[in-house]
Amino acid sequence: MEVGMSDNPRGALVVLEGLDRSGKTSQASGLVSYIEGQGLSAELWRFPDRNTCVGQMISSYLSNKSELDDRTIHLLFSANRWEKRTLMESKLKSGTTLIVDRYSYSGVAFSSAKGLDIEWCKGPEKGLLAPDLVAYLDIPPQKAAERGGYGGERYEQLEFQKKVAKQYEMLHDLTWKTVDACLPMEEVTKQLREIVMDCIANCRKGKPLTELWQR
Repeated sequence: MEVGMSDNPRGALVVLEGLDRSGKTSQASGLVSYIEGQGLSAELWRFPDRNTCVGQMISSYLSNKSELDDRTIHLLFSANRWEKRTLMESKLKSGTTLIVDRYSYSGVAFSSAKGLDIEWCKGPEKGLLAPDLVAYLDIPPQKAAERGGYGGERYEQLEFQKKVAKQYEMLHDLTWKTVDACLPMEEVTKQLREIVMDCIANCRKGKPLTELWQR
């Protein structure tokens, strides 16, 4: 057993956040493959999870097939994360690192960008597991809008994304690491690998799990 390693090393909860088309999904998939290549267990998770009953309601809303009140859709996004909380904790304690494409920060940033009170938006998220690391892929909204596929879903509108970017700034804390998403993809990948592997090492040494916004 390595020095400082806990008897049952847990996995890390790593969240990738950023504006739409910042590259989160591609980088998240690559990170899982890289971690597994290091001989560690890892899984890719995405929120919203569109496979659950709640997730299907969210998917219909995001694809403009239904209309919901802003508070209603916010609570549905939160419920979608709560659906997976028990399984998330079990996976982490069993030693599996979870690379999560969007989490509570997205929910709060997008809803507060619509004008909802940011503290109200945080409320339903309290008690969910706090990430060990939030990797924020930073890209100017104008640059993101130039990327392929932009505009295919409800929130992919430039002026709205500018508001979301400002809300993200208010959510940054000590768990966040910012990566310039305008860099070449290979450089973004390199930086993400370094900060994620450092995080995993700390978790394997016994860093405790905590909950969101409990302080």
